[in-house]
Amino acid sequence: MITVWGRASSSNVQSVMWCIAELNLPYERIDAGLMYGVNHTPEFLQMNPNGTVPTLIDGDGPALWESGAILRYLANTYADEKFWPTDPLQRADVDRWAEWSKVSVQMIFNGPIFWPVMRAVESNKDNKSLVTAVTAFEKKLKIAQDRLNNHSFLMGDNLTLADIQFGHILYRYFEIDIVRTELPAIRRYYEMLKSMPNYRTHVMVSFDELRVPVA
Repeated sequence: MITVWGRASSSNVQSVMWCIAELNLPYERIDAGLMYGVNHTPEFLQMNPNGTVPTLIDGDGPALWESGAILRYLANTYADEKFWPTDPLQRADVDRWAEWSKVSVQMIFNGPIFWPVMRAVESNKDNKSLVTAVTAFEKKLKIAQDRLNNHSFLMGDNLTLADIQFGHILYRYFEIDIVRTELPAIRRYYEMLKSMPNYRTHVMVSFDELRVPVA
């Protein structure tokens, strides 16, 4: 049994839970982080001294943290050849797109775009900074669009770890209140992901609890 600590509204938790579901693994998820607490208790910090989510324990194994490392562990342990190739070069090809998605895409979306939209009332939004951030983010999306113009998924015809890292952030991108550039291949890819049951269950999770109430 896999145990995951982390709130369902966390994007990093969502990527891990989506992966677990695609690999058809039994799990238990325990709410932790932000309004749920838990992650700063002595017991949790003994597992993960950073106090971050997700944190995962698989059976009698050690506690794992950092979502990218957790995803690679799950893929190394449980995935088939299509999801996570055994050939080192083919695996590195998938991994570079997964790493790019985590570092070059997700990180320039969450901090500069998602959280300012969630935590700023309309009159206090720095619209100029937001527009600049969205432009920079969409420049990265256009790199993925070039791939998706010719492939169903990032790596071809099959879902891989690269899609888990990239695809989960698109729900927030398309659902928050921002002005977006029309990117047809990205939109097609997102609509395809939305049709997948595990994506709907673990990624298309309301983030309303993260909004700052308007006074």
